[in-house]
Amino acid sequence: MKSEITISELAKLMNVSVHQIRYFEEKGVLLPSYTDGNQYRRYSIDQIYQLAHIMLLRKLGLPVQTVKECMTDFGPDEVRQMLQNSLEDTQSEILRLQQLEHFIGKVLHEHDDFSQDTTAYRVVRRESVNLRRWFELNEQSALQARQLAEYAKPALNLFEADIHYVYEGTGSAVLCTEVMEATETVDLVLAAGEYLCSPFQVSREDELAQQIVRFGEYAAEHAYISAGPLILIEKSYLSLFSQDKLHYELLQRMVSA
Repeated sequence: MKSEITISELAKLMNVSVHQIRYFEEKGVLLPSYTDGNQYRRYSIDQIYQLAHIMLLRKLGLPVQTVKECMTDFGPDEVRQMLQNSLEDTQSEILRLQQLEHFIGKVLHEHDDFSQDTTAYRVVRRESVNLRRWFELNEQSALQARQLAEYAKPALNLFEADIHYVYEGTGSAVLCTEVMEATETVDLVLAAGEYLCSPFQVSREDELAQQIVRFGEYAAEHAYISAGPLILIEKSYLSLFSQDKLHYELLQRMVSA
């Protein structure tokens, strides 16, 4: 019995396709031990180990040409550095996926809140939120594309974030974003407490002023006294569920009269 195996046997043993093995041969990465008189490729134990190394390096994301260089030219230190680089890339990808998981969970949670809430106004307990100032917008002006471009923040995934419009009675709104990193500057703190809130959807931005007026009328009618600025939170990512509408939430910390 021959000690070498055929290409089909090698493919089955290593759980790869015959096509892949032939591709590696074409690129000069894996050559058969010999070709017999019937032109059948034969592979020995050495080729099994070589293929195992090739598949490991490919699993690390290396292109075939780099795999060839690694197997023929790399010393132990270079192999270790390559693995270290791959580890760092993997850790970065894990972090990216964790952030994506958090964002997807947030979108689903916010959507469920909007879908299940049948009360226009309610009082809820909210924890403190740290905000960073972005730019100021005249209270009578609509947000324009030029302003977003002018005040663009490279680190901000703009439409994945909650944009906070803070109205402090000065005739303008300060646009803020939530502080997510400990190293970020905190410009404003929304204190923990009981907040009157109202989630709603609008088709046009000019409907916001009407919602704000109704919010103030409801607070006055029910004898709420404000204990902080009026906050309008834009949740643009929820427009995925209704592309013709924008989702907002009005809230203000209150104390009962």
